[in-house]
Amino acid sequence: MKFSVADQSNGNTIHAYTDESVVVRGVTFSSSLVIMPDRIIPDWRPDSFQALDEADFAALLELRPDLVVLGTGQQQRFPDPRLYRALIEAGIGIEIMTTPAACRTYNILTSEGRRVIGALLFD
Repeated sequence: MKFSVADQSNGNTIHAYTDESVVVRGVTFSSSLVIMPDRIIPDWRPDSFQALDEADFAALLELRPDLVVLGTGQQQRFPDPRLYRALIEAGIGIEIMTTPAACRTYNILTSEGRRVIGALLFD
């Protein structure tokens, strides 16, 4: 299990992660989730990278973040841009990386007080 420095003063941060799960505030999540500084949405609908569709990104748009950090599992994979077009058109950035990298990036951005969403998928 890999650990990252987590400062709870800025809300939900990821305390530890593996290829199959993350730990937030002592709770282990092992299915796809959305994490924000002020809330966690467990069991995010796509259960795999292949299951991603436009509705998944539209749901993220409704949360009004400044940036979405998409963790695509153990491998960095890029979804078809048409799936996340609504985010781009709304001026919301999206960064796509492996889930471990997304966990680290999410924590850094949260510590800076950014309105960030970590949308995390596991293989």
